[in-house]
Amino acid sequence: MKWNKEEIKLLKTLNNPDKIQAFLDSIDYNPNYECRSPRQVMRKRSAHCFEGALFAASALQFIGYKPLIIDMKAENDDDHVIAVFKKNGYWGAVAKSNFTTLRYREPVYRSLRELIMSYFDFYFNTDGVKSLRSYSRPFDLTFFESRNWTTTDEDLEYIGDKIESLHHYPVVTKKMIAGFYKASDTMMKAGMLGSKPEGLFKPK
Repeated sequence: MKWNKEEIKLLKTLNNPDKIQAFLDSIDYNPNYECRSPRQVMRKRSAHCFEGALFAASALQFIGYKPLIIDMKAENDDDHVIAVFKKNGYWGAVAKSNFTTLRYREPVYRSLRELIMSYFDFYFNTDGVKSLRSYSRPFDLTFFESRNWTTTDEDLEYIGDKIESLHHYPVVTKKMIAGFYKASDTMMKAGMLGSKPEGLFKPK
């Protein structure tokens, strides 16, 4: 299946990563446990982080980038998925999140680890505990091109299963974790500004 005329019209307006991010910021956060295609994100005007990453990857692909996503694993918190792109040899990211601090990154990072670590201090649960633990290598979504992942009505949880199975690189040690301080009240307020309460992870 291909994009229809209305979808192409919208995608043509999203002609750089910043505009793709602005679109994701403008739509509602989806608190439901499901995984809809980029077509459905456009129709419903809502997305959670996984759906947002898939949409961003498809929009980046439309303007000539590879459709790459990275899975970020967390402890006692939601995992996070971002769409990554490379410009002039440097990595950047586009993302949907219920936290303001876990979204766009300018393409200024020399390595994927640098990019991922830019999220570290801002990745905390609702108790303020810093929770990022590891990240996957980039996954190229053209692997699922035959399943029409951009336009299908099928639930895309199988993509989640795939990136979950990839090797993940740790970003912290147990000794580091033991010494972590919680995010400040100011940082927590900034991070959850405008968040949708029903979409927030409830720490154990």
